[in-house]
Amino acid sequence: MYPPEIEHILDLAESYVLLNRSGQTQRDVLRGRTLINLFFEDSTRTRTSFELAGKRLGAEVLNMSVSTSSVNKGETLLDTAATLNAMQCDLLVVRHDQSGAPSLLAQKVEAAVVNAGDGTHEHPTQALLDALTIRRRRGQLAGLTVAICGDVLHSRVARSNIHLLTTLGSHVRLVGPPTLMPAAAERFGVTVHHDMRSGLAGADIVMMLRLQKERMVRGLVPSMREYFHLFGLDAEKLAYAKPDALVMHPGPMNRGVEIASDVADDPTRSLIREQVEMGVAVRMAVLDTLSRQRRNG
Repeated sequence: MYPPEIEHILDLAESYVLLNRSGQTQRDVLRGRTLINLFFEDSTRTRTSFELAGKRLGAEVLNMSVSTSSVNKGETLLDTAATLNAMQCDLLVVRHDQSGAPSLLAQKVEAAVVNAGDGTHEHPTQALLDALTIRRRRGQLAGLTVAICGDVLHSRVARSNIHLLTTLGSHVRLVGPPTLMPAAAERFGVTVHHDMRSGLAGADIVMMLRLQKERMVRGLVPSMREYFHLFGLDAEKLAYAKPDALVMHPGPMNRGVEIASDVADDPTRSLIREQVEMGVAVRMAVLDTLSRQRRNG
């Protein structure tokens, strides 16, 4: 995406924040449209967010349970695409444990496809909601220093945020142990730090990442206790950042592993709850934009 496209979605999402807070809906936007949530990986937060977004815009929303569907019985992704085409859905939200799966489906289905997270590749709407959350608090993203900390190697959230934030002019640092850092990460236009003191020094935003134990081979971290001691965000480490630095986490959080509870729950510093709220508004904006493009196409 280019900066004007990103700004358009963020501006539209801003209007949906105000609409949601007013208790009103705009059910004519997707009236008569069918939205299918197809999640091959569990994600209560993201799936519920898309479901709320679709319903608030007036779509008919269907959540497909992969664990009980034909997919779990051996149906291929292309077979699934054929089935979805027969259903004539308009919008398809896909989360998959394999990188590239949503892109493949987008080539085979007639519906507009939204990537809700694929493997360790991308999570675009998470990056958009993070950007909206930051912009609402700081006014802009250009010139801000954002430290993305933790398990960068396995994080699709990190990859999408690196792309979006650098595109909009933020200075991005990656902070974490060498074992959890992608090879040659500097090629993404970021700086890499292997200790929290230098990584957080002067940062405006501290974005913590979930330690994705389910994707790890053994030996990447010595122990959860040692990891928290070195790279978990507590008040002492947060003091390395700017005095008014704000804290983010895409969730779900492993308290006492990536982040201390007193930091996560600090009403003056933590944006974690606000991120959840922004998620619904951003996904409304994305669904709205895709629906209008299909209508005009």
